Amino acid sequence: MTLHITPETGVPVDKRAPKIDLKDRAAACAKTISLLSVHGLDVNTTDEDRDTAAALAVSYAADPDKTSKAVTDKRAARLTPAVIQQTHGILDEFGRSVVDSAVTVRHLVTNKLILETENPDPRVRIKALELLGKISDVGLFAEKSEVTITHQTTDDLKEKLRKKLQKLTEPIEHVEDAVVIDADFIDVDKELGLVDE
Repeated sequence: MTLHITPETGVPVDKRAPKIDLKDRAAACAKTISLLSVHGLDVNTTDEDRDTAAALAVSYAADPDKTSKAVTDKRAARLTPAVIQQTHGILDEFGRSVVDSAVTVRHLVTNKLILETENPDPRVRIKALELLGKISDVGLFAEKSEVTITHQTTDDLKEKLRKKLQKLTEPIEHVEDAVVIDADFIDVDKELGLVDE
């Protein structure tokens, strides 16, 4: 199918490049890619495309403004359609409010591991499943220990401390002397049969 494009003439072009957020840029590019894929654009995703998209998303999570500034028009034009779609999918799925926190990176890693469970290489599948099992929410391979915390008021703690200090500082009123018992000396070794007679 042939795509006929009619350009609009007379539209003023601003020489200053507007600051476009990476999330908005990826969404606009992804819409264009979706339209072009209907008309025959081939979008094949490779592992390198997934890694590049993940790196962009992690960078955006760390500093959205810096990453958005770094992805200029020229740099965005060099990205493959698959990278743009993957980046848009990641950012759209988690949203900017979640991307701002470490939770998003956690979700990103989890989703990437879930994708790797479908890998044709059995070693990669097993490792991805193992790492998914180690996630604390799943907890298949985690050793759990339970800690019980007893909360006490400051008055209770002060009273306990006062009693302990009082016991340590008070002189002992009456100390009993040892009682000496007059008895015959017993050889314990001889009684137990440990000494040869």
